[in-house]
Amino acid sequence: MIKNYLKIAWRNLRKSKSFSIINILGLAIGMAGALLIALWLQNMLSMDRFHAKSDRLYIISNRDTYQGELQAWLNTPKIMGPTLKNDFPEIESFTRIDQGHEFLTTNKEKKLVSKVAFVDPGFFNMFSYELLRGDKVNPLADANSVVLTEKYAQALFGDEDPLGKSLEIESTHPVLVKAVIKDPSSVSSLQFDYLVSWDLAKKMGYVDENWSNNSTYTYVLLTEGTTLSHFNNNIRLFSQNHINVGDNDIKSTNELFAFPYKDTYLYDVSEQGNYTTGRIRLVHLFSWIGVFILLVACINFMNLSTARSERRAKEVGVRKVVGATRKSLILQFIIESVLISFCAAVLAVSLVVIALPFFNNLVEKNLTIALLSGYNWLFLTIFSLLTGIVAGSYPAFFLSSFKPLHTLKGKMMAYSKGLNIRSLLVIIQFSLAIILTISTIIVFQQIQHTKDRDRGYNVNGLVTTKFSGDLYKNYESLRQELLASNAVTSVSKNMSPVTSRYSNGWGFSWEGSAESDKRISFNRFSTDADAVKTLGFTLVDGRDINIYKYATDSNAMLLTETAVQKMRLENPIGQTIQGDGQNWTVVGVIKDFIVESPFDSPYPMVVFGPQSWFSNIHYRLNTDNNTSDNLKTIETIFNKFNTEYPFEFSFIDKSFEDKFKEAKSIGTISMLFAGLTIFISCLGLLALITYMAETRMKEIAVRKVLGASILQVTSLLSIDFIKLVLIAILIASPVAWWAMETWLQDYSYRIEIQWYYFILAGLTAVFISMVTISYQSIKAARANPVDSLRDE
Repeated sequence: MIKNYLKIAWRNLRKSKSFSIINILGLAIGMAGALLIALWLQNMLSMDRFHAKSDRLYIISNRDTYQGELQAWLNTPKIMGPTLKNDFPEIESFTRIDQGHEFLTTNKEKKLVSKVAFVDPGFFNMFSYELLRGDKVNPLADANSVVLTEKYAQALFGDEDPLGKSLEIESTHPVLVKAVIKDPSSVSSLQFDYLVSWDLAKKMGYVDENWSNNSTYTYVLLTEGTTLSHFNNNIRLFSQNHINVGDNDIKSTNELFAFPYKDTYLYDVSEQGNYTTGRIRLVHLFSWIGVFILLVACINFMNLSTARSERRAKEVGVRKVVGATRKSLILQFIIESVLISFCAAVLAVSLVVIALPFFNNLVEKNLTIALLSGYNWLFLTIFSLLTGIVAGSYPAFFLSSFKPLHTLKGKMMAYSKGLNIRSLLVIIQFSLAIILTISTIIVFQQIQHTKDRDRGYNVNGLVTTKFSGDLYKNYESLRQELLASNAVTSVSKNMSPVTSRYSNGWGFSWEGSAESDKRISFNRFSTDADAVKTLGFTLVDGRDINIYKYATDSNAMLLTETAVQKMRLENPIGQTIQGDGQNWTVVGVIKDFIVESPFDSPYPMVVFGPQSWFSNIHYRLNTDNNTSDNLKTIETIFNKFNTEYPFEFSFIDKSFEDKFKEAKSIGTISMLFAGLTIFISCLGLLALITYMAETRMKEIAVRKVLGASILQVTSLLSIDFIKLVLIAILIASPVAWWAMETWLQDYSYRIEIQWYYFILAGLTAVFISMVTISYQSIKAARANPVDSLRDE
């Protein structure tokens, strides 16, 4: 029986090739869109969940109140891990992970800049990174040990066995390769070239015992049977008993709590001291978009199938006359839709393979679809089967409901001018398409609004290089040669790139400050000289810091306007600020500049003089020269004073543009799927007008015989569909407004949703639908009435 149904279904597909191609294409596009989103979301939902002990693996987090708001952060003091392990028997293992370091690594003549992470010995007991060869017990037993990833071992040693071989880190620290592990997978948020011991971090001077210096990540593996609530209750006040408040005499209210490590990727934003949101919002958003586009494709299938009802009516009538039951007819039509769904699935997989490189670039992932995986084929089979059943359910019940007496006499159901099920399906399709269109418009408007915001510094021609090797000790000579080279106009060394925050702190006091002011958190920045000139800050009052001109500027400080406002300083110049164990003298006030997210409100910031620390050099290129010539000159100078290291640099305008990557990706993906949804919706609209033209052929013929023009007939056929699109606009607009207003609440610096966004989206939908309708309407209006009125 099933074999017979499949034969009939295949014959019907071959008989109506154009219908089949359109139907398969529409369904395939929807399925491909849903599959792309499913691949992305699967990757996000799988992040850091592959560790065998993930149910007992936690990251230690802090919670405290600043500016009247309860905040949480994951950085902890370096001394936290071993102290916790000693005091709490519930901890089976611990490790600190200090990543983000880039060290020069040397193997004989080969030199590579490597991404390195410091870890404790407990790392391999806690995290499931596959050990390929080497010491399986404790590969990081001492400061002289290193564990390489497979890819990096190949880069350094080629086909040579690396075990027991020596490497040099930063040209001063020899280490031996004790093990090689498999490269971290795409579902690991921790990415590195190699691991070294925390003992080496001590030798290199990266370790301190300051309980107020939250600068690393601490992970714990709890013993079997330990509940999270019990452990969190035990460690809640742990930090308060250790923080040394120094001269400020600030009472610590810091609380500790452990958070499941497997959830940190998805829940990376804290609200009221708890990690309740973050990337999980993207998962929810694009889950709905995936459902939307697949639903639109299924609705399109339904409308295309019912549009052929006139042609299939006699087939149904004959089958029923010869004894076919409605149940068997429903099964026949469901099998046809499932067959189409499987054909569409094959095409969809091909489209996914073609689109995957472009999509990977958008989401900054390395997603793959394993075509040889039995699990994937099982998923695709179930996915195709369910899609076919959902898409074919309405056509099956609709077509099988025809009465043989009417269909064999040529009497089909009259076209309904009111809302019917097909009209409702079109409204749903266009409502979803318009929601996505409006959302896309608002996302791009928000991005552009933020791009036009005053950054607080001039990005044009501004370049930064990290301190490495001998740059720090040779900085003065380097600076002088750069300025003398005519390749740059100014130089400044700073705590971080101007687009990043490396440090923040609290506990500052000043004349007239209250005890509560010590709970104000300030972002930190630093300079030796010419920060205003080099970075393009806007000086509001006072002067810039310059240790080469003013000997006392070693304790000088700049404040941003928001910092002045938070401090309630009427005359900030000359004020003494106590903080970080010393007194600072305010010499200038600058406009706020964007360090973190450009979508947020300005954060209070202090800019220290050279008593602070530095990690970056900024220099402004001489615009009178060619940029490439400038960089060649600069590279020669850097290589002269830092012979072991390759010259590396980054343009600040590129770094600033990177801040919009996620928002732009969301906007681009939304635009892409909005376009696909509109395209599929237009196929459904085409199906419905084809159906209407078939059911009103005689009416059109009579009107033409009585003198109706092509324009009048076209208008007659089109007006009802334009009404459907207008209804869709009325439904979609408030839904889109609510969704985007909710989305915009995450941004302090945001646009107001304007009425013309909805007009623009509505006009776009009306125009595209008019173009779609016009072809079929004109075709029906130009048909010869004699052919329509002739009896068969």
